[in-house]
Amino acid sequence: MAHLDSSPYVLVGAGMHGLSTAYHLALELERRGAGSGADILVVDKATPGAGASGIACGVVRNNYFQPAMSELMQACVEVWESDPAAYHYNGVGYLALGPAAQEPDLTAVYERQERIGYRSTLVTGADAVDAHMRSLFPDWRARGVTVCLHEHQGGFAFNLDSVRGLVGKCESTGVRILTGLEVTGFEEGADGAVRGVETAGGRIEVGEQVVLAPGPWAARFWSMLGLPASIDITTPSGEVVRDQPMWTYWNLQEGEIAVDPLMFATADGGPPPVIHLDTDARLSTDDGRLVTDELWGIYFKRDRHGVQGGASPLTVEGDVELDPYPSTTDVDPGFADMWCAALSHAMARFEGCRPTYRDVRSGGVGAFTADNFPVFDFLRPNLYAILDSNHGYKMIGVGREVAKVLLGEPAPLLEPFRFERFATGDLHPVSSSPYPWS
Repeated sequence: MAHLDSSPYVLVGAGMHGLSTAYHLALELERRGAGSGADILVVDKATPGAGASGIACGVVRNNYFQPAMSELMQACVEVWESDPAAYHYNGVGYLALGPAAQEPDLTAVYERQERIGYRSTLVTGADAVDAHMRSLFPDWRARGVTVCLHEHQGGFAFNLDSVRGLVGKCESTGVRILTGLEVTGFEEGADGAVRGVETAGGRIEVGEQVVLAPGPWAARFWSMLGLPASIDITTPSGEVVRDQPMWTYWNLQEGEIAVDPLMFATADGGPPPVIHLDTDARLSTDDGRLVTDELWGIYFKRDRHGVQGGASPLTVEGDVELDPYPSTTDVDPGFADMWCAALSHAMARFEGCRPTYRDVRSGGVGAFTADNFPVFDFLRPNLYAILDSNHGYKMIGVGREVAKVLLGEPAPLLEPFRFERFATGDLHPVSSSPYPWS
């Protein structure tokens, strides 16, 4: 294979994780006097943000039942807040509302947020929650809600704009970004270390480290490295569950109503927090047709062209060949009715919004690990993988932590996400949320 280039550090994937890692690694190299951004090469088969990062909903939250996820997200929010302009970040806050079954989970999340210094307020009891929500939105009318976790940090960012902000930061430090260059394999030495990255345009010689940040293409690289499609999982109780698929795919269900964005504002006219509503109240369309009488949930936020959001994803069956440029989300035929009915259930201002619904280039397919949480670990002596299990976009700070690992420093926030947890039983606790990422 022809020699294309060489670099001490080669990062595969120009999405949120690849670019954030490149930028923070450049800063660390410079701070230590050990190099600069010119020692870092990012390659992508398309363009920055062409995959999941460019069509992410953009929500930034810390509503995680799992302690490790919550602590890592606190670090990620710090990065978002460090330069809101460059990252196109809107720190409007985040509201998680749920029925009685979710009170213990959200209470535990709030107590942890208090311990780590993440600003939030917990409201419990149906009447108190209703009063809190009506103080923000006088037309609030959701039923079956007895707990509200109001995160005063978090919010959302504009997807491609934040990617471009990271590109600018990378380029300002001298990081090189090669686009339109698909990685096809890895050349390994006798010790298992990667010596070269093979691409459709030639071989890239690796001097120090390789970082994989493939987003939804994680399973493809997993297979490329000869890793097993199925694994055995040891549960916290010591039971071994055999032959579990390492990767499954979920189709994210997202859309938008094309309304004046300013119609979705708080009582004082300010920008609204992102809202996630779960309830077991009966859900019907505005004309009275039953949608569901089981637990359901949606999330929504103000966007540039209306109100955007989604609901719980659908499992994708069979082989998936991922298109890096989906024009829309491949949503369930009943999603639009459900989501618009749920918006109307939440606030009177959304009554009759169904005709304004439209599919948007958002969501797409996510690759989830065996326990639906990320794997951040070395898969070869000098190949570090950022396999985000679709938690990715909001986790802009993972790159900062990975940069430490690459330079030999401990990164305790990443330790709980090592691959060996599946063998040791150090799994993350499971919440009562219907969402695979909670």
